[in-house]
Amino acid sequence: MAARCKEDIDLSLTADTALAVDPGMPVTGSAQEAPTSESLLSAILTEIDDMKGEDIVQIDLRGKTSIGDYMVVCSGRSTRQVSAIADAVVEKLKHDFGVIAKVEGKEVGDWVLIDSGDVIVHVFRPEVREFYQIEKMWLPAGAKKPV
Repeated sequence: MAARCKEDIDLSLTADTALAVDPGMPVTGSAQEAPTSESLLSAILTEIDDMKGEDIVQIDLRGKTSIGDYMVVCSGRSTRQVSAIADAVVEKLKHDFGVIAKVEGKEVGDWVLIDSGDVIVHVFRPEVREFYQIEKMWLPAGAKKPV
C-alpha cells in the first residue's frame, strides 16, 4: 500500500464533504449548518397557511419527548387538499433547507404524517382528526384545544 501524503488526505476529505451536500440546496452560510427547529417550524406553519390548511395547532414537545421539538396538527377539507398540503410542506423543507422528510399516508389522503426530524406534522381530513384527537395526547393536562 502506497503512503498517502497530507495533501491527498485533505483533498479526499474535501471531495467527500462536497458529495454529502445536496446540489439543489441553496447555501445560506456554512454548508454544514443545520436548520433550527424554530426555522423549520416557521416555514412549515407559513406553508400550511399558504395552502389554506385549517385549525392549525402547534404543540411544543421540548422536555416532553425525544421524538421532536414541535408537533403541528392541521386539517384539509378533502383528501386532495390533505395530499396537496403535505406535498407543499415536503417540497418547502427540501427546497429551502435541504431536509428530506419522511412521509406516511399520502396515498390515501385521510391522515398524512410528515417527519422532518425536529418538527412532526400531521395533516388530517376533519373527520379523521376528530376521531383520533391526537392533540389531546400532547397538550398539557386541562388545556383546551386552541381555537
